[in-house]
Amino acid sequence: MSPHPFPEEFRDINVEIAAHLSDLALMRESRHAKIAYKRASRAVLNLEEFLDDFAAERSVREIPYIGPATERVVLEHLELGRSATVERALGKSGKRAEVEKARSYRTHFLSRAGVLAVLRADAKGAIAPESYRGDLQTHSEWSDGAEHIGLMAAAAKARGHRYIGISDHSYGLRIAHGMSMERAAERRRQIEELNRREAAGNGKGAFRIIAAIEANIPFEGGVDMTTDELAEFELVLAAPHSRLRRPEDQTGRMLATVRHPGVHILAHPRGRMYSRQGVLARWDEVFEEAARQGVAIEIDGDPYRQDLDYSLARRASAAGCLFALDSDAHASDQLEYADFALAHARLAGITAERVINTWSVGELLDWARHRSPRCGGAAIPTRVF
Repeated sequence: MSPHPFPEEFRDINVEIAAHLSDLALMRESRHAKIAYKRASRAVLNLEEFLDDFAAERSVREIPYIGPATERVVLEHLELGRSATVERALGKSGKRAEVEKARSYRTHFLSRAGVLAVLRADAKGAIAPESYRGDLQTHSEWSDGAEHIGLMAAAAKARGHRYIGISDHSYGLRIAHGMSMERAAERRRQIEELNRREAAGNGKGAFRIIAAIEANIPFEGGVDMTTDELAEFELVLAAPHSRLRRPEDQTGRMLATVRHPGVHILAHPRGRMYSRQGVLARWDEVFEEAARQGVAIEIDGDPYRQDLDYSLARRASAAGCLFALDSDAHASDQLEYADFALAHARLAGITAERVINTWSVGELLDWARHRSPRCGGAAIPTRVF
């Protein structure tokens, strides 16, 4: 069983204070006030120091978007662990139910300061940042990303990665400009050409671009692509993008997905965000089935997602799951979001051996081929480390 070098509940004071500011944004009627509190909340979450350390040496007014009103909330929490200002506002707002609902969605998020603290900590047994070899969920201009594949690959290489998975959306997700199969074939040719150029210049140790796809999970589960279509990609991520605010149990939907022979990674499994609950399911059953099928569970590092979080990831680890730790970057400067995924994995005590991003590109693609529809969907035998 994986070690748990961190406490079960990791305290992140910046997340606590940012939550107060998010509460105030929900309570305020003025659009200007809502925007101001949201900006202040994001500024606190993006801070690279814990606020108690920051305030010990500087004025919190030095933080962007922190003004007199938000400063008062920060200082109250630093002194008392709560904010009387927020409590009074909540009592007068008539929005207690709305605020309490929003609070229930914000569990086990990390701030940038929290991530950096976890990455720097001595966590014997848990995955070390230096063992991370490549990001497997990124998006380019072929779907809803902002940059071309070459730029994304160059940025990943500059970060010390050995490979990158370009996982643009499939045609089923029109809102994200999902690719038709014709466009996917064009993209594959571009990836192959970029890989040829890289191999010509660097030989055996060349950086590798992996032709991946983020397929959409329909209501009944599985993916909304055919077996032959999935076989055109080196790596298939399946992710929920609908029914993310529904109260019903969707265990069957997720079980059908991890049982699908063409799926390699269950990506951002809940589809949760800072402002929504995501899919509700009996996750222990899903994790146990994913482990049986050899499907990796993703920890998505997008700061607004952080899905799975470390609490659920611990349960997936106990079930024997493999993991993918990814940035979900839509631009090269977002590749650093993989740090959030790494931090959650470390908090969950996940070992490097269970993380497919620590494998060589050869091992990774061999594993993926064993789950390919062309191989009958058979799970690869237990990997020997």
